[in-house]
Amino acid sequence: MKPVERSELLGLGPYEQVRDRFRQRVIELKKRRRVQLGPNMSLVFENHDTVLLQVQEMLRTERISDERAIAHEIETYNDLIAEPGSVGGTLFIEYDDSAQRRTMLERFASLRQSLHLRIAESRFTARFGRHFGEELDRLPAVNYVAFELGSETAALLRDPAVRVQFEIDHPDYPLELPLTRELRDELAGDLE
Repeated sequence: MKPVERSELLGLGPYEQVRDRFRQRVIELKKRRRVQLGPNMSLVFENHDTVLLQVQEMLRTERISDERAIAHEIETYNDLIAEPGSVGGTLFIEYDDSAQRRTMLERFASLRQSLHLRIAESRFTARFGRHFGEELDRLPAVNYVAFELGSETAALLRDPAVRVQFEIDHPDYPLELPLTRELRDELAGDLE
């Protein structure tokens, strides 16, 4: 998948002129790329356009115009774009109660080995990205994950006869959830 390049970014003034339309388009895109993994987790699969929006919004919010700072934002957010043959996204762990959230983030330390994507008879375990100051005895509430599927998997994702589902085999959060046709098509497009 193509990373965001400096030449694609608009200045603050020109971005304001197209912001509402661009944001609405990417919000609709994210709806197709989001999956609710039970009551307390969701995953949004990132692509070029979702990352481009995040960079533009960061530049707008922080009023960033220095070229070195812009390059830093591009580099940081491009890390969300999966490598060829992979799909990746942002995993959100969502508990409203702060005490419960703290407890569950500690219990989910081992989730790093328990989140899988099953395609036919193959099972792909999520690779969690590194976080600054990451603690191995707890999981952050926001995580970048990638599934290394191989580009040949795109055809399987498009085949309605093939079983495709998320699996979580963590004792505190077991889950099996089939992927929607829409999400399968999005992921196949990412791999092609």
